[in-house]
Amino acid sequence: MIALNYHHLRQFRAIARAGSLTGAARRLNVAPSALSIQLRALEEALGHALFDRIGRRLILTEAGRIALDHAETIFRTGDELVARLKGQAAAQQVLRVGAVATLSRNFQLALLRPLLGRADVELVVRSGSLAELLAQLAAHTLDLVLSNAAVPRDAETPWQSLLLDQQPASLVGRARDRRRRLRFPADLDGLPMLLPSHASSLRAAFDLVTEQAGVRPRILAEVDDMAMLRLLAREGPGVALVPPVVVRDELANGTLRELCAVPGLTESFYAVTLGRRFPNPLLRDLLAAAPATAPRR
Repeated sequence: MIALNYHHLRQFRAIARAGSLTGAARRLNVAPSALSIQLRALEEALGHALFDRIGRRLILTEAGRIALDHAETIFRTGDELVARLKGQAAAQQVLRVGAVATLSRNFQLALLRPLLGRADVELVVRSGSLAELLAQLAAHTLDLVLSNAAVPRDAETPWQSLLLDQQPASLVGRARDRRRRLRFPADLDGLPMLLPSHASSLRAAFDLVTEQAGVRPRILAEVDDMAMLRLLAREGPGVALVPPVVVRDELANGTLRELCAVPGLTESFYAVTLGRRFPNPLLRDLLAAAPATAPRR
């Protein structure tokens, strides 16, 4: 396994930015010949030429471009590390967010909007199951997990679940189908439906209501991903069970219409974190701006 020399890597980045050995040597206050030797050592370690010489200029090869991208990430992460441990804001800050697949994309966008477009912020958003994302949160590779359910605390992992919002659930269908408004729950018997999967707490609550009412909808599809459920609601004949925020744009432009609100059924949105000795300052700012409706659990 190659042991990278970060001194060589920093010099390589200077050469790439200057476009020549002489320009980089001038900025680093070293001899061009010494810089050439260091570059050659790095290329030998990586097993690839990092530059093509065109006239007097050095142009990055494909391997050089990949190496530069990684070098920038390495040094930016180093700057972030020093700033975090000193309690300072880094010049380029990174917030790593995990979101369960069943979570509304519209809700995620609304929550993260204050960070979008900020030149000093890199936003990393990952999707997965709650178990996968919590493992990444525990391993410090995520700062925050967005979930539909609170996570119980235990002695080993003291999760903190902040209730960000609660949205009522509705039944929605295509506007062009001209389906009349529904009576809940009587009209659900035999109704073709598009439902969240059993991984969703909303689905569990819905199944309990229909079972108690003695009605049995005809299930056309069960979908983990709320974005996919929104697309199926737009294209298919089924009635979808969703919080209105999921299909906000379709309701606004008339593609879908609300057929009835489901009484007593809500979708909850949580921010799950772990206590950190060195918390990400972006996380504090983001949660402070969120419309929290309940205290931490």
